[in-house]
Amino acid sequence: MKKAQTLKKQLKVLTIPVFVEMALIMMLGAVDTVMLSRYSDNSVAAVGLDNQLISLIFLVYQFFSMGAAILCAQYIGAGFKRRLVQVVGVALAINAILGVVVSILLYIYAEPALLLMGLRPELMGDGLIYLQITGAWSFFQALSLTFSASLRSADKVVYPMIVTGVVNILNIFGNYVLIFGEWGFPQLGVEGAAISTAVSRGIATIVLCIIHFKVHIPTFPLKYFRPFPWRELRHLLHIGIPAMSEEISYCLSQVVITYFINKISNEALAARTYCANMIMFTYLFCISITQGGDILVGHLVGQIRHRAAYILGNYFFRLSMVVTLSASAVLVLLGRPILEMLTDNPAIIEIGFWVLVVDWFLEVGRVSNIFACGTLRATGDAVYPVIIGIIFQWSVAVGLSYLIGIPLGFGLIGMWIGFALDENIRGIILIQRWKSLKWKTKGFVKAMQGDE
Repeated sequence: MKKAQTLKKQLKVLTIPVFVEMALIMMLGAVDTVMLSRYSDNSVAAVGLDNQLISLIFLVYQFFSMGAAILCAQYIGAGFKRRLVQVVGVALAINAILGVVVSILLYIYAEPALLLMGLRPELMGDGLIYLQITGAWSFFQALSLTFSASLRSADKVVYPMIVTGVVNILNIFGNYVLIFGEWGFPQLGVEGAAISTAVSRGIATIVLCIIHFKVHIPTFPLKYFRPFPWRELRHLLHIGIPAMSEEISYCLSQVVITYFINKISNEALAARTYCANMIMFTYLFCISITQGGDILVGHLVGQIRHRAAYILGNYFFRLSMVVTLSASAVLVLLGRPILEMLTDNPAIIEIGFWVLVVDWFLEVGRVSNIFACGTLRATGDAVYPVIIGIIFQWSVAVGLSYLIGIPLGFGLIGMWIGFALDENIRGIILIQRWKSLKWKTKGFVKAMQGDE
């Protein structure tokens, strides 16, 4: 009983900073939307479509940072200090190279990418400038994600939270002066929002780098990387490829869905952007407690304490379900007034309200998926969620939502019904996987006991 109470206390200590950090990260995107809503609904629609592509790119950057976080948590639990340094060093080096290459490609091919996504001509000007600026500087995010993942795995979750808070203040200030041309600055509209966001992310990366060297890993000795730690790279790939594949499959499916929504109307695209920015706060607690819990699950798996990991996982899954559904219900009640504050377009308000109603049912499945995907990966069981994700994201989330939304004529609301079916079917299957305990054989530490 005492151990269980200690784990719950640790979970609380980890969850609160992660919750604040995730809220601030979400605020970074939401601030652009809210401030641009004062500028025009079209700019919101353009930036909303851009952010689908940017989110996909950020998932590519998470390829190695997600793997590093899971390995670090298990290595810390097992006391493998040398391997901890090796895995963080490899992840940073690869993400730095990947980030620079992707940033160059995003800047050069921004317009063809937006044309491929079907961005309407009247939205192209805003969409292109936002994507070019945020895309060209996106390599900062590649490094930032890795530094944050490494710090979190060592229970140093407060530092990313503080950095994200400072960045949000900078971004709000930058948006205010650059979008609207205050205090003698030029009125740049969407371009101003992009500059503010890019600069804020760059500052965050620099500060996280300094903190990481001071409080976590002070040096990366060359002797640790001679010969090159190929085993750590293989482990990163073992986790990263499935994790990235599932996340990229989801994000690509959302890009295709956004393409369909763009074909419905500008109002549908704007409503989707407004609703997405509101809805993400309802499942914020679920993401936060799962990230905090997964650090502890990784430590427990590293200590070969599978029963404790299972009990802890069930505890924070139930808690996240209750909190998320309660928050979603509140959003339904407040949804129409919030939408009326963001836009005066009655079509957007009506569509958005009914999307929020359908989304309450969607959140049941989303909570299950966030928990199961993250926690199964923390145990080393990374492949199964990918298989389930790819099958249902494309057959149900894309295929069925398209059928209901466009050929059957139910528009964005019909498409959201398709999303809800996808999330709930996948959620049921993945929760059964967690309950089966087949993940007990998937950890990385057993085979390396005595090999540090």
